[in-house]
Order: sequence, then C-alpha cells, then structure tokens
Amino acid sequence: MEQPEADLTRGSIKSSKTARTSAAVSAASALDSDNDGIPDTAELRSYAERDAFRRWFTHIAEMQYYRLSDQWNVDQRDCAGLVRFAWREALHRHDRLWFQKMGPGYEPVASEVTGGPSGENPLGEKLFRTDFGSYKIGDVADGKFSEFADARSLKSFNTIFVGRDRHQAQSGDLLVYYQPWVQKYPYHIMIFLGTASVASDGADDWVVYHTGSSPNDKGTVKKVELKVLDHHPDQRWRPIESNKNFLGFYRLKILN
Repeated sequence: MEQPEADLTRGSIKSSKTARTSAAVSAASALDSDNDGIPDTAELRSYAERDAFRRWFTHIAEMQYYRLSDQWNVDQRDCAGLVRFAWREALHRHDRLWFQKMGPGYEPVASEVTGGPSGENPLGEKLFRTDFGSYKIGDVADGKFSEFADARSLKSFNTIFVGRDRHQAQSGDLLVYYQPWVQKYPYHIMIFLGTASVASDGADDWVVYHTGSSPNDKGTVKKVELKVLDHHPDQRWRPIESNKNFLGFYRLKILN
C-alpha cells in the first residue's frame, strides 16, 4: 500500500529537523570559544558549578591526608595522581554507593556538578588534554586527550597561569614547582585548599600534596599551611616569588 504524499512530506520534514538538530549538537560540542584546547561543553560555565567542583575537588584531595581511599589506584599515587583522582571523583555522582566506596569520613560538601562534564561532555573518561592547540572534533580519537596526565601535562595543557602572588589564588588552584635537575619528573604540583574542610584552625592558606614515590619510598600525602612552607628548610620548596623554582599558581581551564 502506497504511503500518502502528506505522510511522506511530514517524514521528510522530521528527518530534516533531526539532521539539523544533530548537526547543531555536533557543532556545539566542538566549540572552543576561548581557544584554550578544552571544548566549551567540558568547562563549568556557571559560578554555582565552579563552586561545587572546587568544594568537592579540594575536599576529596584533603581527605587523602587523613586516609587514602581504596579507590585511588596505588600505582598512580603521586603529586599529579592526587590531582587526577580528586578531579575525576569531583565529577562523579556522589550517591550512597560513592560514599561507601570512598571510605569513612566523607560527607556532602556541595551540590552535584551538573554542568559541562556530564551528558554533553565529548571527552568521556579522557578528561586531560595532552597536547597544544585549540579543540577540534577528532582530538580525542587522535590521542590529544587521555585518562592520564603527568604534572607537566596538567600544567601545560590543562591550566592557565594565575600569578606568583598567593593573594590571586583561589581554592582548587595548583601550585607548580620546576626543578630541572630532576630528569624524570622535574615538575611538582600541590593543591591550594584555602580554608580546609577539616581542622582548618582558622587558617585560609592550606595546601595538600603527595610527596611523590621512589623505588624505596611510596611517598605520602601532606597538608600544610603556606606560611609554614615559606620557611621550609629547603628553599626550593618555598612558595615565594623570589624562589625561581616556584612557577606560581595555576587554575584549571574547566574553571576559567
């Protein structure tokens, strides 16, 4: 039985609208309006979403100081690994199962991060950029994003420079150090908490970081105030402008 001409017309119109919608979604997912290498759909566009991410990100990182979560892969426990772990977990849905998996001591610290990195995010699990350039469709397939990023890649491709003055830093920013004589891992990263979510003691300059591992030492997570690091016995770890090994504070591009 032949289909009435009117039905054929309606079907053609519907197919055309679907095609235009798909094209629009595809075009939107490829937008990188600030040319920072991260698609707009993976960035947190509202203040509420950025604030929620910062709270979860810093809380999860800080909690590793009190008890390492079993969800943090043992083989990825270093300074960059702490950033990746807290970043990824901050974007997860924080339901009862999540809290059970993470271990004791965690509590809701913000609303869910419901913006870019959910639903429309074209990156999937490959959250971290690993190469220069603006974002283009095909970057994920071409290996310009990965589930892994070392300290250098986090600094070079996933953050923007804020400054070397701590008064410019916001919660969730990274402190970056560079020590060229360390051949394998010359970059080191710390996470600026600001006011800690646990035992803040009235201070607003807390940082947390993993010391890094070696063949003889698995390293550890430390939580300390900047004013204490200012007097570190090894001057290369002092977060002060006169220290040439301290590159400054960097902000995650998804928050910029």
